[in-house]
Amino acid sequence: MFYIPINLTKTAIFASLLVLAASAMAQDGTIYPLEAPAEPKAILLGTGGVDDQPAPETWFRQWGDPMARNISTATLTPFLPEPGKANGAAVIVAPGGGFRWLSMGNEGWEVAEALAKEGIAAFVLKYRLYPTPVSLEDFKAWMNRPFPVPAASSDTLKVATSPRPPQLDLSNQLEDAEAAYAMIIKRAEEWGVDINRIGMIGFSAGAGLTMHATLNSKTMKLAFIGPIYGGMGPVEVPENAPPMFNVIATDDFLFHGQFGVIESWHKAGRPVEFHLYQNGGHGFGLGNPNRTSNRWFDAFIHWLRVNSFLPAKP
Repeated sequence: MFYIPINLTKTAIFASLLVLAASAMAQDGTIYPLEAPAEPKAILLGTGGVDDQPAPETWFRQWGDPMARNISTATLTPFLPEPGKANGAAVIVAPGGGFRWLSMGNEGWEVAEALAKEGIAAFVLKYRLYPTPVSLEDFKAWMNRPFPVPAASSDTLKVATSPRPPQLDLSNQLEDAEAAYAMIIKRAEEWGVDINRIGMIGFSAGAGLTMHATLNSKTMKLAFIGPIYGGMGPVEVPENAPPMFNVIATDDFLFHGQFGVIESWHKAGRPVEFHLYQNGGHGFGLGNPNRTSNRWFDAFIHWLRVNSFLPAKP
């Protein structure tokens, strides 16, 4: 379970995110070894390592997507708009993977490239992870181990009769996000970024990190956030919380008929837009063919423009 200092409902949501995301990964798609890419534009964030990390960073491919695990050195990779197309907005992109791996292609690079085409400076955050087994075969076996699934109800997700899973501390991941934000601020002029229009979006566990940073960081002043298919439990909304664009599909295992985080933002009087799609499942990134969720990115760009984070169309 991820340690989120808010309430049991929220921590239960994040526990299910880790358990069920790992289970879905094990059940769908074969895992293949992949040579680590060069990542020539990746910038070291200098936030330290990971305690008790047994293996170096390694990569694999699943569903055709490159994924990284055992990350102990955080980096930030800029995807800048073509000269003359930048509009000043910037987005930190946090891929998902249950804090055990990162879907770098589907939920990182591809999203950043799409943002850059819209004139937005995008920055893929490769944040530190919790360790997984050293060998790929042991990793596969670890992923295929039995998982206890929390019981669900219509308005909350609870750990019913089974013991609560061990908690995960997200202090490393928060430190990485804060370092990424600080670097963008520091190099804003070089990268053509308006420091008042820096937002963050994340997918699955990356949505959890986006929300965790929003609720807990003392240094990040995000202009907007976009948790994409993340936990939906209620939260304590900070004063002057950023506008939120939230996306999930009804057939996502994290949904369970919940609207807690949406209600929390609404009751706090903060701007919120919520897209509940008929289908799309979990982990769809920019979208999969023939799913209603495929147009979420278009809606996100329109939302940014209407809220004056992007220039209005002539």
